[in-house]
Amino acid sequence: MAFPRLVSQFWLKSNPGKVCLAAAASFARSFVCLGSAMTDFKPFTAYIVDACRTAGGKRNGRLSGYHPAELGATVCDALIERTKVKAAEVEDVIFGCVSQVGAQSGNIGRGVVLSSRHLPESVPGQSVDRQCGSSQQAIHAAAQAVMSGVHDCCIAGGVEVMSQVPIGASIIDGLKAGHGNPMSDATMEKYAEKMKAFEQFNMSSQAFSQFGGAELLAKKYGLSREDVDKFAAISQQRAVTSTQAGKFADEIVPLPVKRKEGQSEGMHTQDEGIREGVTVESVAKLKAMFPNGVLTPASSSQICDGAAAVLICNERGLAKLGVQPLARIHSLALAAADPVIMLEAPIPATQKALQKANMKIQDVDVYEVNEAFASVPLAWCKALGADFQKLNVNGGAMALGHPLGGTGAKLMTTLVHELRRRQGRFGLLAICEGGGTANATIIELLPASKL
Repeated sequence: MAFPRLVSQFWLKSNPGKVCLAAAASFARSFVCLGSAMTDFKPFTAYIVDACRTAGGKRNGRLSGYHPAELGATVCDALIERTKVKAAEVEDVIFGCVSQVGAQSGNIGRGVVLSSRHLPESVPGQSVDRQCGSSQQAIHAAAQAVMSGVHDCCIAGGVEVMSQVPIGASIIDGLKAGHGNPMSDATMEKYAEKMKAFEQFNMSSQAFSQFGGAELLAKKYGLSREDVDKFAAISQQRAVTSTQAGKFADEIVPLPVKRKEGQSEGMHTQDEGIREGVTVESVAKLKAMFPNGVLTPASSSQICDGAAAVLICNERGLAKLGVQPLARIHSLALAAADPVIMLEAPIPATQKALQKANMKIQDVDVYEVNEAFASVPLAWCKALGADFQKLNVNGGAMALGHPLGGTGAKLMTTLVHELRRRQGRFGLLAICEGGGTANATIIELLPASKL
């Protein structure tokens, strides 16, 4: 009983003259019981029950007239309808969004709930910004919540309507309003010398640049113009093939066309950025975006309006809702690296995720690595010795679009459904993020016999 006595003495010193020794002893016993409970605690498992997404919309295209909260609500409502769960049992809606300004400000996660046809106002909502990995981080946050037992059922997702809130709007609008620069003087001074590397591409060395980072990444990993052109063409070709084969049908939520301007007729059921007939030769005719660079618009991700959502439960949540999962979340990891090259962190993030799961890259059946630029997945594949034939097998953001804060959930949706189609076991998702960070997630497909 020496430990409780020490705790009692600590409590009394912290609360002089307020309570008797009996009260302090009671506090000590509670402390010991809590410590015992935490020692015995075993985390729950995070399961993916279902996942869905909108088809990507081009800038000023078929989804451009949707308010971001409304667009996010469409995928949440679809999850409720597809799984037939009681919407009131959802304990939190966690939504990723990058440009949280204007229509995407004021806690877009809560806005999604209030715009929903099914989620009652009693369901909370929160917003996450880990740049392009925002909705992947939302998935991590939901997984951590149900694994801890704090919640049993969450929706994780993301949305970005780039037609209304362009990339960089939160920074540009803040500067115009005189609200300051997100880069501190200390940051500028710390990385000033490294940022001079951008000058070889005739870029400013006064700020971090994803374009500069993508070019530096290509240079570091020995990627040629031919390499990135070839991958850009393959991304489009794979997206066309998968679309024509109906591979996205189970994951896409059909929506009425709603344009910001012009006529809005018909249903939006297919990713709008896909281009048929793209070849290496046609991509090779494009001019590089920067002098001495290898990247072109074709080997860069497309501006995109879109949303996606994933229903995540633990064992208690599955029993409570009466649902069966598609997959379980096997490993979660984060990493951070040089913010100047910026886009390299998916490599260490993947290494961490594999290490935590005691796996090798060869154990994974399919990978989704966001095509922010062609150099990102190609460098990742080269560094890890990954199988290119397992990489972005249905095309990626160069063809299907990159709705920033919605991309993590979008790619997770595609990953889950692709694993089901091919009856693989493990899938991996990794996304590069502004500031030099990255998320990596490994999931395991769960046939009903494994439950």
